[in-house]
Amino acid sequence: MGIGERLKEERERLGLNQTDFAALAGASKNTQYNYEKGGRSPDSIYLAAAAAQGVDILYVVTGQRSPTPEGALSASEMEIVQQVRSLGDEDLGALKRLLMAFSKKN
Repeated sequence: MGIGERLKEERERLGLNQTDFAALAGASKNTQYNYEKGGRSPDSIYLAAAAAQGVDILYVVTGQRSPTPEGALSASEMEIVQQVRSLGDEDLGALKRLLMAFSKKN
């Protein structure tokens, strides 16, 4: 798997189409297409912009995933945290009681 394929994989992992991702990384859709098809290699400015959007640049360039710090949250855990933060006090209390019930069950 080459840089272009890994770049596409990362874009899809972030749930973005080529047009939206290209705009976030400061490129045109055509340039994004060429990067993903292997017609061109991304430059450092593009890669820095992609990294700022959450792309694992080490993986894109080398095929090796960046090590995650111990205790780092996964994408699904981050989604849960964001949802919990949006809850009102009453709903948060109900969620805490539900979690306590589940933890006692196991």
